[in-house]
Amino acid sequence: MNEVDALDLVRSAMWTILIASAPAIVPAMVVGIVIALFQALTQVQEITLTFIPKIVAILIMIIVGGPFIGGQMQALTALIYGRIESGF
Repeated sequence: MNEVDALDLVRSAMWTILIASAPAIVPAMVVGIVIALFQALTQVQEITLTFIPKIVAILIMIIVGGPFIGGQMQALTALIYGRIESGF
């Protein structure tokens, strides 16, 4: 294994992490912005108002996006095992 192979595996792993975490991160960001705007407009500063909707949105998106996340992880695993099998 040379430096190019190692960098390619690291690049693939980082890209997979970004793609696989997007179904959980994007809804959390959207819900957070909506709740922040609501709190700014109404001046309601309740702590639980920020956490509960985010947790619910993340759980729903993980349930819905689970097959997509699993597929991304399976593709990365197949790539790594293919590299190991061929001797890099």
